[in-house]
Amino acid sequence: MTAVATNTGAPVRAKRVLPGFTLSLGTTLLYMTFIVLIPVIALILKGAEIGPARFWAIVSSPRAVAAFQITLTAAVIATVFNALYGLLMAWVLVRYEFPGKRVLDALMDVPFALPTAVAGLSLTALFSANGWFGPVLAALGVEVVYTIWGIALAMAFTSVPFVVRTVQPVLEDMDPALEQAAVTLGARPWTIFTRVVFPAILPAWLAGCTTAFARSLGEFGAIVFIAGNLPFRTEIAALLAYIRLEEFDYNGAAAIALVLLAFALVLLLISNLLQFWASRYREAGR
Repeated sequence: MTAVATNTGAPVRAKRVLPGFTLSLGTTLLYMTFIVLIPVIALILKGAEIGPARFWAIVSSPRAVAAFQITLTAAVIATVFNALYGLLMAWVLVRYEFPGKRVLDALMDVPFALPTAVAGLSLTALFSANGWFGPVLAALGVEVVYTIWGIALAMAFTSVPFVVRTVQPVLEDMDPALEQAAVTLGARPWTIFTRVVFPAILPAWLAGCTTAFARSLGEFGAIVFIAGNLPFRTEIAALLAYIRLEEFDYNGAAAIALVLLAFALVLLLISNLLQFWASRYREAGR
């Protein structure tokens, strides 16, 4: 608790917003234990029962390798799109005023509220051969449904809010005096963005992109309808784990899930390291 000195010289302790430290910390740790740690530990223990040889045989099988490759490739495509589109959308929502801005801002949260299965059905209806966009794209020689592009589309739809909502508050909190100073020094708009704005939002942007990538790796409901789930072509790792569960192959499902968990943990570590590096770089430049 922080002590604040008054005019009389007697220190006055600032009031806490939340209850005491012990109760607050205990509640958060209890939530973390039951919601996060116990399921993760159970998955790790289940995977440990398999043994290294059996584990490697499962995750290195041709079907599993193909599923991992398809999942990673589609997630990379979706993340690259979200990195650019999410940054642009955050910029538009913060820097411009136009009719319907509040509606557009609210629509950014639709992927969070919409059930992923409904999103998958909607995307399939739009991009199928008899949908709104399918015939137009087919005339151009572009197929979306039952291809990796459909998987990437579903991943991008469900993960783009992570980039927008991470970058948006940082842009809103930026001091406009920094850009005004750059203007007075004769800097052009692109120079101002690359040398003043982007370094300030870089940690948030990296965090949003990494979270979007991790979210894409774990997506399931929005993909199963638009992908077609063809082994070695459009079968993702999460679906393969689900198939192993339906076959009562719990060891196989746990092994595939452990690989996805490892990917997610590595991404979180990379995200934290990049944010730490970007913060240190920004502080060094001041």
